[in-house]
Amino acid sequence: MPNAASATSPPPAIRANQHIYDDYFREEFTQTLDENILQLLDRVWFRSELVGFENYPQRNNPDRPLIFASNHSGMAFPWDAIVALSHLWRHLIKDGVLHDLPRPLSAPLLSQTALMNPYLVKDFWKKCGCVDATTLNFETMMYYQDHNLMLYPEGVLGIGKGFNRKYQLQRLATSMVRLSLQHGTDIMPFYTINAEYLNPYAYSWDWLNKYTKKIGIPFLPITVLLLLVLIQPWAFYLALPAKLTFVMGTRIRPSELTTKKPEEHTREDYAELSEQIRQKMQVEMDAAVASYGQSPYQWRELWQRIKENWRFFPFFLPFAWPAVFTEFERLYVKEGRRNFRMQLDRPGAWLRMLWRNPITLAYFIPLLGWIPLAIKGYRGNKLGQKP
Repeated sequence: MPNAASATSPPPAIRANQHIYDDYFREEFTQTLDENILQLLDRVWFRSELVGFENYPQRNNPDRPLIFASNHSGMAFPWDAIVALSHLWRHLIKDGVLHDLPRPLSAPLLSQTALMNPYLVKDFWKKCGCVDATTLNFETMMYYQDHNLMLYPEGVLGIGKGFNRKYQLQRLATSMVRLSLQHGTDIMPFYTINAEYLNPYAYSWDWLNKYTKKIGIPFLPITVLLLLVLIQPWAFYLALPAKLTFVMGTRIRPSELTTKKPEEHTREDYAELSEQIRQKMQVEMDAAVASYGQSPYQWRELWQRIKENWRFFPFFLPFAWPAVFTEFERLYVKEGRRNFRMQLDRPGAWLRMLWRNPITLAYFIPLLGWIPLAIKGYRGNKLGQKP
């Protein structure tokens, strides 16, 4: 277990919960995934950029992790979080400061629901470092020394906001402010720009989401792409080629927004502080959108990247992602290989992956293809099962 020693000893309930630090997280899994798949997808399809991360923020309190906070991109599969973390991974490991990498607190539905793990890769989110965003887990992670934290404080409200509310920050979780004050650590906002266009013009209704939540899908985006999802299941994970830009904001120190001690705050006080922070973040995000969000796709750059990486065709295109993710899981999880390189530029590589992983053919079968995918996913992703 990582060293969690700090100036104050954690309460017994938190000490008993510190196994979450390394129950699932596998740095080698993340590194191998990034080298074999995510670097190519980012280089060609998402073309992400980090703005303002040159002077990477350092902890104001050495004993507590910084809290990185970003806006949700409504109605889209969370490719923005995958790309942000993989890009930060490469950015930090290059400088030898992987210690500062943020580990995400994510909605429990994301990791516990089979279909919300990309292409049914078992425990994908948790192996990449995610921790279920429960109150106890959040408080436990505040004693974590090995990495910083990352969260999307809008929660489900942010995930489910329609395209008509793009770039509009929803109410922020008061737990972020409360724990920041109690542990004397700062909040580092950053803004995810253009991810609203991964699945544009998508809307949802609460009465419909009530039913989809029963099968583990937090919301159902109503969009022109929904028909494609029915006839081609691979489109469930589809992302349009928006150029993702992550813009560092201004450090927020909640203790400077109040004269009260942490133990003196009421729930209403925390709600008021949370709203102050939301307004500060909204102003900065509006400026980031004005600077980096006016041309979300940048088609000319996309075409140039495709030409430069043509030897990797078709793996940078979304219809080929089921095969490459499934093949990665076969090699890493089922065969136990380590430090391998997938030869994505070999002729016929995609067809060989389909042959070795026939389940991936289901992603191309209209309607009926969902049956074997659901059976595989829900059978192989039992809640609470450790790797």
